[in-house]
Amino acid sequence: MTRLAKGSTIRRDAGLYGFERALARQGLHPVAGVDEAGRGACAGPLVAAAVILDRPIRGLADSKLLTEKRREACFELIMDRAVDVSVVVVPAGECDRMGLHVANIAALRRALARLSVRPGYVLTDGFPVDGLGAPGLAMWKGDRVAASISAASVIAKVTRDRMMVRLHEDYPAYEFATHKGYSTPVHQRALELNGPCPEHRRRYVNVRAAMEGRTA
Repeated sequence: MTRLAKGSTIRRDAGLYGFERALARQGLHPVAGVDEAGRGACAGPLVAAAVILDRPIRGLADSKLLTEKRREACFELIMDRAVDVSVVVVPAGECDRMGLHVANIAALRRALARLSVRPGYVLTDGFPVDGLGAPGLAMWKGDRVAASISAASVIAKVTRDRMMVRLHEDYPAYEFATHKGYSTPVHQRALELNGPCPEHRRRYVNVRAAMEGRTA
């Protein structure tokens, strides 16, 4: 990963689109943002998304700061107006086989590779991702300060939330539609009562404990 190009100073009041505008002034465009959803969940898939924007999306922000209704509205706007969007889904079993961090990095790379438009620069949330085929920058809380990462966070989260709602129909005992696979008290009680289902990640301590409790 590289640093932001020399001369691309970002003012604190530049707003959510400041990084993209600064990079465009340096000829580093289009800019792709990549992010994932479900990294901290103990059940369900990991979902990564890559997004290239060329115009503002009304109401866009970090997906975690938006209400469900607002996220859904932003999702539709992004899908309709973005230059390009790609999504990668990594099943729970694959997360177990690869290890979560390795699966996460691979998913972000794949999401970027699936874009039909080649980016001139890549912004990632949190940690650096090598091997993206373009210069880039890892940004702390990037989904709150860069529009393309915010858009990717919305696409990843809404896609995953919809998948978890559908999984609730297959495994209603776990109430996936409510907690989306994260380790809430409701989810933990269901795990202890029923043991894990095929959508649970066996590498997680609470899932392993539930397995051992059911087989003891």
